[in-house]
Amino acid sequence: MCGRYAVSYDPDDLRDAFDVDEIADDLPGPSWNVAPTEQVPVVMERLVQVRPVRKLRPLHWGLVPSWAKDPSIGSRMINARVETIATKPAFRKALGVRRCLLPADGYYEWYDTGQTDAKGKPVKQPYFIHPADGPLAMAGLYEYWKSPTEQWYLSCTVITTEATDALGRIHDRMPMIIDAAVRDRWLDPTLTDTDEAVELLQVVEPGRLLTHPVSTEVGSVRNNGPHLVDPISL
Repeated sequence: MCGRYAVSYDPDDLRDAFDVDEIADDLPGPSWNVAPTEQVPVVMERLVQVRPVRKLRPLHWGLVPSWAKDPSIGSRMINARVETIATKPAFRKALGVRRCLLPADGYYEWYDTGQTDAKGKPVKQPYFIHPADGPLAMAGLYEYWKSPTEQWYLSCTVITTEATDALGRIHDRMPMIIDAAVRDRWLDPTLTDTDEAVELLQVVEPGRLLTHPVSTEVGSVRNNGPHLVDPISL
């Protein structure tokens, strides 16, 4: 799964990296410990008077389906398994018409060391997984939900897949990374064939992502700052 990640790039850098046309004024600031339900920068493409416009907007991380009673369900829908996005009611429609990218510096996963602490709880070591350079582009879906007071709530989810061999030793799941060669097609609002959309999702090669252990401070949402991604010695 992807339960925490870091995104600290300047909006102008993300504009250049993802060919964005419009940047929202209310984007969240940099964070090295993004937690579920927080607002995150998302790249999406919408048709405006028949012309596709690529936008960088803030969305809540944790998808809230249009049929949900309230936004609380979003905390349980931060990830969408690629194996079921075409069949699950919460994701099926969004796969055809509301695909997006979630830029990131990298993401965190916790490795089960097989040991226990003094209270008998499993000891897990966090690792930071990231590209050698440039932002990571995590595949996502987004949705609109209207509250009883007619307020719109925009939310998103990260698509996950089985981890590659190199990363599987840390955790069995990983975010689906969208290669630069297919990003335009993935964001294309005129692509409504869900089978074709799924075919664009290919597991990234193991050698393209780097990993190193980081401080257990990242386990608390109260902690934030660039030091969280610094390598530590075990």
